[in-house]
Amino acid sequence: MIGRMLLTLGLLTTTTGAGGAPHPYVGMWVTADGRIRQELLPDGRYEEARDGRERAYTGRYTVTGSHLDYFDDAGFTATGDVRDGVLYHEHLVLYRER
Repeated sequence: MIGRMLLTLGLLTTTTGAGGAPHPYVGMWVTADGRIRQELLPDGRYEEARDGRERAYTGRYTVTGSHLDYFDDAGFTATGDVRDGVLYHEHLVLYRER
């Protein structure tokens, strides 16, 4: 219950959705050309690979509605929004890998 309240306030990334299922944004997101792969992990962490360089960026993320806030381990922040099943992350456009 506390986790759900914090999620509603935008203070927590949930690892599960309704009924204990994974949050709908958890999983792999990929650019159309496959050069950038961003995995949103169920524990609120992310790992991003670029041009074959695994874990080029890592950090944590939070979800508020369809908006994501990223807090990179290197100290910078970024944002993203999911619209119509597409993740718009700063200048990137990422699609769910199925």
